[in-house]
Amino acid sequence: MTRITVAKGDGIGPEIMDATLEIIKAAGAEIEIDEIEVGEKVYLAGNTAGISPESWDVIRRNKIFLKAPITTPQGGGYKSLNVTTRKFLGLYANVRPCMSLAPFVSTKHPEMDIVIVRENEEDLYAGIEHQQTDEVVQCLKLISRPGCEKIVRYAFEYARHYGRKKVTCFTKDNIMKQTDGLFHKVFDEIAAEYTDIENEHWIIDIGAAKMADTPEIFDVIVMPNLYGDVLSDVAAQIAGSVGLAGSSNIGEECAMFEAIHGSAPRRAGQNMANPSGLLQGAIMMLNHIGQPEVAEKVQNAWLKTIEEGTHTYDIFKAGVSKQNVGTKEFAGAVIANLGEKPTTLKSVSYAKDAALILPKYKKKVPAKKDLVGVDMFVHWNGTNPDEIATKLQKLDVHGTELTMITNRGIKVWPEGFPETFCTDHWRCRFKSANGSGISKQQIIGLLTSAEAQGIDSIKTENLYEFDGKQSYSMGQGQ
Repeated sequence: MTRITVAKGDGIGPEIMDATLEIIKAAGAEIEIDEIEVGEKVYLAGNTAGISPESWDVIRRNKIFLKAPITTPQGGGYKSLNVTTRKFLGLYANVRPCMSLAPFVSTKHPEMDIVIVRENEEDLYAGIEHQQTDEVVQCLKLISRPGCEKIVRYAFEYARHYGRKKVTCFTKDNIMKQTDGLFHKVFDEIAAEYTDIENEHWIIDIGAAKMADTPEIFDVIVMPNLYGDVLSDVAAQIAGSVGLAGSSNIGEECAMFEAIHGSAPRRAGQNMANPSGLLQGAIMMLNHIGQPEVAEKVQNAWLKTIEEGTHTYDIFKAGVSKQNVGTKEFAGAVIANLGEKPTTLKSVSYAKDAALILPKYKKKVPAKKDLVGVDMFVHWNGTNPDEIATKLQKLDVHGTELTMITNRGIKVWPEGFPETFCTDHWRCRFKSANGSGISKQQIIGLLTSAEAQGIDSIKTENLYEFDGKQSYSMGQGQ
């Protein structure tokens, strides 16, 4: 018996959760439930997190969290509970299967059956943003080796566990050579350990286009956070409907399972909502907690119900669907089909071995780290790069020299183009005059001298070499 935490959420959440729990209990799920309240009521009671400390205690104690959609009130500084939960609990892997149910659910891609594995904690979703100048704001894209290794290894282990044949990596490392470059590098390193599974890499733009056009050529796709967020919704929609998809959020200690759609308050309390997305999340939960026989029974019964044409309003189509039913009636139809298998759609058979659990990440031996320069970012309202270069070259710090200025990443000094449009945000690179590296005392001296000269320095980024390898980007056009 596994004790789980359940939150019925907002809008249609209570209805689809009741239907989901009724189905999996009828199938023999061995679970005990602790229910907590999260979402709109908690937010409006003055808790900007949408969850109480006591509820966190329940989630952390049980480790398994089945959550219905919630409503985050607009304004008021309310934080997304989904994002908070994923980060607080270290749920590094978001897994979204996207499978066609043709010809019973409309889709242009009847052969589609892919799983998107999305890194869930870092990338631009670290949410570290600053306004730098009047004209420029920044968002920091953070990619870590532990984050890459954990998500890539999870993708390959998932593929092996569920009999998948290929893992594809999507990045944009032709442009973001350091961040996406690290993700791609780690993918290649780990792929070499899984000789039984085919691997490939696509640049995200053409990969996304190919997925939208020919999804049947993909199997498991692993991506950094932002790309995975966007393309998992695209994949769910082109498979048939976002409303049919569920997801799992997996960490080293805890896991959360949910539908990927919202709380749909306009449909609340009308016995109309389709519980399929949350049910798919619950099926993933059953596999995770070591009850694959129950998961298999529920999934095959659900497929049989779809195949029979018993559909809720969102997927009902005259000439294909046989019955337009409500939430409760749909749940009843799935329960009636427990023990049955589909005849047109492909039935499932899940591995009966232990749940998919990966070892914890182990830190590597630190590399030799050398400070070789600094990028000083300057707020300056002029437009001629030669003028700001002249000011910066007067900074009196022995052993350093100005080597480059960029604006929005484009090299504008030396030998810039007058056609290049410049904002008020300038990256000014200083390096050692003799190539021997610089010290932090010299950086402090540059900042002190800039202040004395009336130059508005807004931040610095140290330039390092790790084990003798340049570990910072060049200016575009350099």
